[in-house]
Amino acid sequence: MSDQMLIETYKDDLQKYSPEQLRYKAEQRVWSIGQMYDHLILVALEYLDNVETCKAADVKQPLGKTEAGEELFSLGGFPPVKIKLPDHLDLPSNSESKEELTVGLDQLQQKMMEWEDKVDTVNPDYKVVHNGFGWLNAREWFDLIGMHFRHHLRQKDELEQRLGL
Repeated sequence: MSDQMLIETYKDDLQKYSPEQLRYKAEQRVWSIGQMYDHLILVALEYLDNVETCKAADVKQPLGKTEAGEELFSLGGFPPVKIKLPDHLDLPSNSESKEELTVGLDQLQQKMMEWEDKVDTVNPDYKVVHNGFGWLNAREWFDLIGMHFRHHLRQKDELEQRLGL
């Protein structure tokens, strides 16, 4: 499934949630579905900002990925494990409406379409550091968006099960 189709699937699924279901938290430390969507959108937009930064760079970066980054890209995605974010990153908004999240996904798709044909024109030696995965180039940042959305499919299924969907 392409990244665009994956995001379309998230958009379609978003429409089936009531406002109460979107914000429902089974436990204090468990995100709501709305928080997961907010997280996905914000992280993807940040990754696209890093694609832009790579394009604007004018100095080659000789450093590469960390061991975790090498593993992630060799697997083509995240391993099927839950990842605990640092506390300061673990607070996505739980107040976004279905409409606001849909607009966010639409904007993300538009930006991704703008980059799809030109991401490979960015010098692969121009990189931006990721705290966990090391120095990534524009193509790697772009590909990370789809990997991240696929990773959260398991969480989405789990949250939907808690809602009885």
